[in-house]
Amino acid sequence: MSREAFEDLVGEALDTIPPELTARMRNVVIVVEDDAPERGLLGLYQGVPLTERGDWYGGVLPDHISIYRREILRICDTPDDVVAEVRITVVHEIAHHFGIDDDRLHELGY
Repeated sequence: MSREAFEDLVGEALDTIPPELTARMRNVVIVVEDDAPERGLLGLYQGVPLTERGDWYGGVLPDHISIYRREILRICDTPDDVVAEVRITVVHEIAHHFGIDDDRLHELGY
């Protein structure tokens, strides 16, 4: 799958996030990267979750969500699998921005 087609899938996954949640996303950028820093990593959230921000929070670089194209493509067998995995990964990483940890996300199926 081309990078452009994959980026479109990430955009479509973002469109499925309820507007009341995306309206609350602050100082965050979402990017597609070809290669993950380690095998098996599909996405990565780096930043300060909204639940941990206080009066001190200001003048900081944006939180960064990376979605790793080749790792997702590597684990998927079909185009439908890619669509599903991109959505799961996007939701998972955005949830970290909202302060939801991996244990809870795995309980929820993400």
